[in-house]
Parts: sequence; structure tokens; C-alpha cells
Amino acid sequence: MTLAKLSPAYPDRAPRGAAGKLRAWQQEALDEYLRRHPRDFLTVATPGAGKTTYALSLAAELLDTRAVERVIVVAPTEHLKTQWAEAAAKVGIPLDPDFSGARGTTSSDYLGIAVTYAGVAANTLLYRRRTEDRKTLVILDEVHHAGDSLSWGESVREAFEPAARRLALTGTPFRSDVNPIPFVTYAPGADGIRRSAADTTYGYGDALRDHVVRPVMFLAYSGRMRWRTRAGDEVAAELGAEQAKDVTQQAWRTALDPQGEWIPQVLRAADRRLTEVRKHVTDAGGLVIASDQTKARAYAKLLHQITGQKPTIVLSDDPRAGEQITAFSQSTSRWMVAVRMVSEGVDVPRLMVGVYATSTSTPLFFAQAVGRFVRARRRGETASVFLPSVPHLLRLAGELEEERDHVLGKRTDAGTWTEEDALVAEALRERNNPDLLVDDQLSFEALESEATFDRVLFDGVEHGTGVAPGTPEEEDFLGIPGLLDADQVHDLLRSKRGAPAKPVSTAAPAAGPSVADVKALKRELGDCVRAYARQTGASQAAVHADLRRACGGPEVPRASAAELRARIDKVRAWAVGRR
Repeated sequence: MTLAKLSPAYPDRAPRGAAGKLRAWQQEALDEYLRRHPRDFLTVATPGAGKTTYALSLAAELLDTRAVERVIVVAPTEHLKTQWAEAAAKVGIPLDPDFSGARGTTSSDYLGIAVTYAGVAANTLLYRRRTEDRKTLVILDEVHHAGDSLSWGESVREAFEPAARRLALTGTPFRSDVNPIPFVTYAPGADGIRRSAADTTYGYGDALRDHVVRPVMFLAYSGRMRWRTRAGDEVAAELGAEQAKDVTQQAWRTALDPQGEWIPQVLRAADRRLTEVRKHVTDAGGLVIASDQTKARAYAKLLHQITGQKPTIVLSDDPRAGEQITAFSQSTSRWMVAVRMVSEGVDVPRLMVGVYATSTSTPLFFAQAVGRFVRARRRGETASVFLPSVPHLLRLAGELEEERDHVLGKRTDAGTWTEEDALVAEALRERNNPDLLVDDQLSFEALESEATFDRVLFDGVEHGTGVAPGTPEEEDFLGIPGLLDADQVHDLLRSKRGAPAKPVSTAAPAAGPSVADVKALKRELGDCVRAYARQTGASQAAVHADLRRACGGPEVPRASAAELRARIDKVRAWAVGRR
């Protein structure tokens, strides 16, 4: 049987002119797999890069050559397994998304099944028997979920150990725990710590350079917060100010209280931004990510009052949640409010404006949430995400392009214990959602909040600090056109913070390095910084900052060819011990 060929970026995100072929990273990953034909293969690719297309192309190849006879796709949620089945059906690989342990069988018309990790854990032996019965390719989508609990990991390992081939996919390979992920190889680094080792990687920075994903502009809002403690004391603090951690946490929770003014003001600002974006992208949509169902409903009510339109509310315990996401994806409605249903994997390419209205702050969840907005459909689209001005969130936003691995264990040398390691350790001691801690709820009462515009963060550079709220300057940031490429956004933001915009010249350019040369140098610098960061355990953002201090010059996007070469030489010298 000859299987239908998949479009380059299912469902409709292929770059113009790419029809009939895979994207470069997809083809390279496919070629690498077919060169080696390994039993296990881990592919790390940023959200929006086209992992589904790549995986189904590989499945089609293996089915055509009879290397496998059956396919099992394991996904995190019911909605995602249905999405996989729909995508596979379009390329001639029929998968049954309704297969379950209770039913135990499926029609011979299907070439495989699509199931959830929870379903596998509920009937492990059934899936093991199916895997043993025929040569099976198992596609583990967002495989880090197999480490969500010890029982899930054990079930996945037991069920799919007999598989002929296993393809693991993830957009966020790092986790905030030390549970090993089944069928993932861990290799010790220079510091002796074991990290996940991907067979092929396509990071957000790579996808951004290739115009496969959208750049993200983060708009941070601070403000004055007031709350009452269990002892009856009233406390006031500025959101985002340098202060004790518990004060920051309670100020953050006060900001997210729907009875205060911070959330309504930020939602109004986000809706103004969405209106501007829709002038250029008429079906652009927005998403509010809430901490819990009660707040989600309250935020939806506020949006209804602001816009005059009822937003779509997606709750995890609603059996119609998948249908609601699909309907929103295919509509032109303005807003959707959700708790976790769209935090990962769900494909709604028209989402271009987001409000991060949750206190969940692990690097994994943040990356998954931002990943909902980066799925580009055409060149020039820029995503906008509104954040509470909390130092930890701003740090995560500034490090968006960094590649991370899943780390098992921690450094034993206290001198190399980094701030990021401390954050991961903190995540191990805390639950994902501090809003739901019973003791905290009893000791806390939000009283008053207000939102003030703080700053814009774009490509790791801050803009607009000190702009007063409700002023024409703030409106300028909200009114940035919705269809600009990254360089145009850079120039516009620089002009708004007082730096002169690059003049438009009609004179013939002086001889010098070409655009391609500069891009190649940026890529080379990125590779060197990434390697040095892994060698030292420092973050890439810290290495870039050290290079700027050592060599001078502007941030990387504005650096000249000579400045880039100087930084490349410097970081290479550091790598061999010449400081």
C-alpha cells in the first residue's frame, strides 16, 4: 500500500513555496533516522515546528517498507489523541482514537490506535500484548509526560518494551523533577550530571531564524497590591519589586484575584492589543491561561463585559472540551479562557495574544504555555503575551531561546550550583499551583490591586521601562502593528525607548559583510555560547551578558559582524581556559 504524502507542516503552516516537501529540519531528522534505523529515537523540536508532520512521514516510510506493521500513538490528553488520529487519517494511516482497555479490540480497517498515557497506565498488559502481537512503531508524543508519575513511567516501559521501533517526541524535554523518562538515553556531562540526550534537536532559536515560528513580545504589568494575612495584618507591596519570596507570591496572587483591578486592567490592555493585531490578521485570537476553574469563569465574565462577546471557556473536566477547542480554532471568535487544556500540544494557530494569569511557574509549564502562541502561519506574525511583572517569569521569558535538557540529580560542588538549579529544587518542594494550597488559602485574603505598565521584553531586551500607565506611550506599545517581522519589531521598540531608528538610505551600501554573513556569524556565536554554557553549567543568557561586558557592543540582534567575531573568539578562548 502506498501511503499519501503529508503536507510540509500539517495542517496549514507550511512556508510559502514549501508544498510537496518537508521542512529542512524535518527532512534532516528523517534522513538521520533512516540512516541509522535505531530502535529508540528522541526528537526534540520546539512547539509549532511540525513534529506531527515529521512523525507521520516517518511512520509512512516504515509502514511502506514493512519495517513495522502497526502504529500506536500515545498522547497526553484525549483531545490530542483525537488530533493525532485526524492528522494520520489525512495521510492514509487510519488510527482508532476510541480504542480503550474496556473494549480491547478495534476494526481491521485501522493500522493502529491513538491512546493516552493514563489509558496505558490503566491497562498495561493489554497494550503490551498488542505491541508483541505485530511489529509495532510506538510514537510517544510529549514523552516527558511518561515521567509525570512513577506509575506512568513504569506502565509505559512495561507496555512498550517489546516494540520494534519507538519514536519519542517533545517540545520541552526538561522537567522539574528527577523521574527518568522511559526509553530516553541519559548521558553524563562534564560535571558528571546525567542529562537527556536527543538524537535530533530543533530549538526555538533555530525555528525563529527559519521563520517557522513567531517571535514573542512579552508585555509585563506591575502595580500596587494589598492583602490581609491570617494574623489580620494588612500588607501592601509593589508587584515585581525586590522583596522576600513569600511577599512576591502573595502580591502575585493578589494581582490574579478577579475581584481586584489588576486583572480587569490587564485584560482590557490585552484586548486592545488583540484589536490592533486583528487589523492585519483578521482571525487572530486570544487565550487567557487561568490558575483554576473558578478564576477561569470569573475571567470569562470580565472579558464578556469588556468585549461584549462571550469567550470560549475550556475546563479539563468538561467532556466537550476537545470539541470546544476545535470549534474555537475554526472560528473567528476573539477570546478563549482555559486552565490546562491548551497548555501543550493543542494546535490553534490563530492564537496571537495571550494573558499568563496563572501562578504556575515551572520552566516546563511556562514553555508549554508560550508554545501555544508561536505557531506561525505566515511571515511577519508576532505574538504578544501579557505577564505579571514577577522576576522569575521575566527571567523565563528572557531565556525563551535557550535549549534545555532533562537533568537527573544535581551538582555536588556547591560552587557550581546555579540559580536555575535552585529554581528546579524549589519546584520539587512545591506543588504546581500555589493557589490551591489549603493552608495558604486560610492565611490570605486579597484586598486591593491595580495594574501599571512595566516593560516590554523582546528577544531578551527590555524596552519602555518607566512608561506611565494609561498614557499615549503605553498605547504606542499596545498599538504596534500585528504584522511585522522580528527586525521591524526590534527597530520600532528601539525607537520607542529613545534610541534612534535606523535611517532609510537610498545611497549604495558600502562594501562589507553581507546579510548572510552576519546571520552565519550569529548562528556560530549561538552554537559557541550553547556549548560553553553546557560546559560550565551557566545559562546562555549569562554567557551572552559576560561577552557583552568583556567585548562591549550592543545586544546580539544589533551587533556588527566585527563585534560578533570578537565575541566568538572570546568565548572560544574561555572554553580552553584562557580568561
